[in-house]
Amino acid sequence: MPREVDEENGAVVLLPPTNSPPSTSTRRVPRRTDPFLIVCRCFSLITSLAAILCIAVNVLSAVRSFRNQNTIFDGIFRCYAVVIAVFVVLAETEWSFIIKFWQVLEYWAARGMLQIFVAVMTRAFPDYSGNRQDLVLLQNIACYLLLSCGVVYIFSGILCVGFLKRHLQKKEITREQAAKDLQELERRREELEQLLVTEHV
Repeated sequence: MPREVDEENGAVVLLPPTNSPPSTSTRRVPRRTDPFLIVCRCFSLITSLAAILCIAVNVLSAVRSFRNQNTIFDGIFRCYAVVIAVFVVLAETEWSFIIKFWQVLEYWAARGMLQIFVAVMTRAFPDYSGNRQDLVLLQNIACYLLLSCGVVYIFSGILCVGFLKRHLQKKEITREQAAKDLQELERRREELEQLLVTEHV
């Protein structure tokens, strides 16, 4: 390490090497995502898409039902199905605002029962006359897809998979926060080193 003699005080000042390594503040801590959390997010996305499909099917059914005075109660029923399906989608986003007021949705078994309820509402009152075969086909696809997700959620909740997911999420958040704190400390240390070098010079 190069040295410089201070003529006034006769002290030896250590100067930083000219080929010093690059700044540590620019070094990024690699972000590791748990494969289990990735699988859970993919399944949550599939469930959200199934719920959105149920919303679309129930909206179409409600519009057609309101056009016919004899099926107006079916239209009202479809409106309730749409509202509950929206809650299913919001639960899959795990938005803190929703979880705060509907803490039961934090448990996977409860989510599964809600999803099965929406699936049954979507499948209810099929068109037995055969005039709306295209809509009935969409109803069946949306119903059984969301029904399958609900069954998986219930069994996963019984096996405490949801608890494991929440535990891993907390660990991931803690690790990310620790990485940010480390980068901030390294940046601060480099600023202090630069300040000391400037004062010596």
